[in-house]
Amino acid sequence: MAVEYRITFDDEHAFSYKIELDREPLSTSELIPLSDWTDLNHQRCTNCPLDSSKHKTCPAAADLQTVVEDFKGLPAFKKAWVNVRTKEREYSKLANLEEAIRSLLGVIMATSACPILGRLKPMAHSHLPFASNNEFTLRTISMYVMREFFRMHEGQSPDWELKELTNDFKDLQLVNQALWHRINDVCAGDTNLKALLSFFSMASSMTYSLDTQLQKIRPLVMADENFVAL
Repeated sequence: MAVEYRITFDDEHAFSYKIELDREPLSTSELIPLSDWTDLNHQRCTNCPLDSSKHKTCPAAADLQTVVEDFKGLPAFKKAWVNVRTKEREYSKLANLEEAIRSLLGVIMATSACPILGRLKPMAHSHLPFASNNEFTLRTISMYVMREFFRMHEGQSPDWELKELTNDFKDLQLVNQALWHRINDVCAGDTNLKALLSFFSMASSMTYSLDTQLQKIRPLVMADENFVAL
């Protein structure tokens, strides 16, 4: 299964990406030389669990390199047509590069071989391009609660208080910060930086204000008390 992105500025300038959701590690970067900023120990995440004697390259950085190189130097406000194709449907939107790249980076990061970002992989299989903050929160919590439901039926103790979800996003926040510093080292423009910051802000909201985020999506999942079934 793959997610395909095509970002088009005009008839002569378009970028296409095909992200295999179950790809082998580093498969997206095997055909290009890896830059120094993808080295595992360059701006390494403080919570990185990888053994540097076995892993020379940050898997997420290696998978992101092509996109970073394609768009570095371009302004975040530049408009482009973005077409996204999944197995089930297609999406099309005239968006600024910040929104387009944020969406693309999200699915690449979630399907990389990074052990921490890999926790987001179930969401990649139901990828929603251009998701709003509320949609991101709703999908994230729904996915987590479903996981805990299955854990309960397998005889494990479910986390209905969402405590581990907050811990997961604390780990993700550290990864996002380190990736931001990596990309900051190579980007002359602001598109990649703003896209990553935008993604980072969505993730960090799950860490610092989970209760607030829950209140925002409550109207989306609670039936109106005055609702009468037909």
